[in-house]
Amino acid sequence: MSKLSFKQILLIGVLIEILIFLIFYLLKDNIGDIFRYSARYSGRVSLIIYLYCFHLFYQSTLTNGSLKRLKEMVYIFGVLHLIHFCFLALSVYLNDLPIIPVKVTGGALAYLMIILYPFVINKIKKRSYHLIYFYYVGIVMLLTYVSRIKGDFIGADPELFHKIAFFVLIFCFLFYGIKLYKHRKNLLN
Repeated sequence: MSKLSFKQILLIGVLIEILIFLIFYLLKDNIGDIFRYSARYSGRVSLIIYLYCFHLFYQSTLTNGSLKRLKEMVYIFGVLHLIHFCFLALSVYLNDLPIIPVKVTGGALAYLMIILYPFVINKIKKRSYHLIYFYYVGIVMLLTYVSRIKGDFIGADPELFHKIAFFVLIFCFLFYGIKLYKHRKNLLN
């Protein structure tokens, strides 16, 4: 991905989201199911982009390098996750799913952070403060997978993918956390 430009990656990401929607538009008869599955699989795309962004942050911190590429990627993550949110909101509405305010509050804050972060990334002086974004957004994703594994999502049975995503997130939290702790002098700059 490092050879592709910002516009190319953004275009590819949006095309993937459109492709996901078109696939389920063709496969599913019920409009609620179209958006349910579109939300599910666009969320998986978001997870991959989030993990790549976390990796870019880790790399730039080790080298005390520029955050330019990270800024581009978190912007793309924001756009793609906003598309995911539209699919999700329409799925909730069309499938008449209950909204539990306590559970949605944490997710709403994560969405707000996802949208705002690309615009404030260069204003954050200490690299350690960036970890608030990466760990909070990641923990919200992790808790979503925990709920799915426990079967707490109406209309979405637990899948092997949810367990894999859970363990991948835990691994990344630990791996990057330990590595960044070892290079904490770079985080304090």
